[in-house]
Parts: sequence; structure tokens; C-alpha cells
Amino acid sequence: MREIVLDTETTGFKPEEGHRLVEIGCLELINHIPTGKVFHRYVNPERDVPLEAEAVHGLSTSRLMGEPIFAAIAQEFLAFIEDAPLVIHNARFDMAFLNAELARIGLPALPDTQAIDTLEMARNQFPRQQNSLDALCRRFNVDNSGRVKHGALLDAELLAEVYLELMGGRQAGLSFGTEIDESAGARGHRAANPRPVPLPSYVSEAEQAAHAAFIASFKTEALWLKLEKTESQEP
Repeated sequence: MREIVLDTETTGFKPEEGHRLVEIGCLELINHIPTGKVFHRYVNPERDVPLEAEAVHGLSTSRLMGEPIFAAIAQEFLAFIEDAPLVIHNARFDMAFLNAELARIGLPALPDTQAIDTLEMARNQFPRQQNSLDALCRRFNVDNSGRVKHGALLDAELLAEVYLELMGGRQAGLSFGTEIDESAGARGHRAANPRPVPLPSYVSEAEQAAHAAFIASFKTEALWLKLEKTESQEP
């Protein structure tokens, strides 16, 4: 199964107020595991970058002036994501900006159903707790020490690890080529194969006799001996 983990950086919070994308970072997952294939572009927003936004991601107006505008990278971006599910933290935010950029150049919007919102997943698993990307990294022991400022590709890489944990952890998808016994239950444990020849007992006859004498010294009969008698009397 192919999925794309996606993150963006912007000039502000609302595209309807004229704010634009400044960075897109995507990485490919196959069966929830990164393949190493990425799409990462800085984008000239064709407007100024407010200082408060620059403080978050470190991308200034002058830094982005020489980068391509969104129209120049749109087809490359769409070719990379194709119709794969998009794993996004707070998907409503990123999808709104991506669709505003696509609408601006006359391209169809990405459907909301294409997005998997890890923020919603985290809120369902950890209600009334902090579920920011940083908080989830701490919860799952994902190393985010390099996240001094927000960056689309770095955040996508962190989110890929967080998403794997939200899906149940690394072992959830590892089969090592073995067949799982369907009758073993939902946890997927394999049925134990009986040994062709039982192992010999390592308890000597003298030790067995001493143990039997110790049990016989009890004031009341041992429960397991009562159970053995009951079972032996059953038809």
C-alpha cells in the first residue's frame, strides 16, 4: 500500500486572506515504511512573508524570491502524490492551502477523502491530551531534537514515524515471510508445533519422590490433586 506523508509551510493561517505556500515536503511510504523517495520544494509565494511566519519556519521573503512559483511545480507535485492517501497532521489546514493554490492555476482540488488526518487519529487515541507533532514525538520517543524551526520535509519525516506508532508500531506490519495461523486469534500468534519426540525429564526419580513426600505432608490435600481425581472420575 502506497501512502504519502505531507507537510507544508505557509505565510500565514488562512489562504482566503491571501496567504500562500512557501514549502512542500512529501515522502513515500509503502506498507507504512519510508522508501526514501521524497518530493521537496521551496515555493516563491509571490508576496511578502510576515515576520511572525518567518519566525516559525525561518523562510524570509528574500530567501524565497529565487524559488519557483507554485504553478511551475504543480504538475511535478501531482505526479508524485498521484492518488495515494495523504498522511497529514491537521489535514484541514494543509489541504486548504494546497487546494487554494490548485484553484489559482485552474487545476482540480484534491478530495478531502484523500487525506488521513493524524491529528484526528491522535485525538481519538489520546483524548484531552496534547497532540501536537512535538507532543506526539515525546510520547512515542521519536527524536525531534533537530526541529529547531518548522520545516516541511523534516516534519514529514517525523510525522512518518509518529504515524507508524499511531498505527500500532513497527511490529504491526512485520511478517518476516511467515504465515499467520488464522485460528490463533486477533493478536496473530502462530500455533505451536508439537515436538516429534518429547524432551526427557531433567528431574531425577529421587527428586520426584522427595517432592511427592513433601506434598503428602500437607494438612489438606493439594488442590491440583483433587482436580486430577475429579477429572479421572469424569465419563
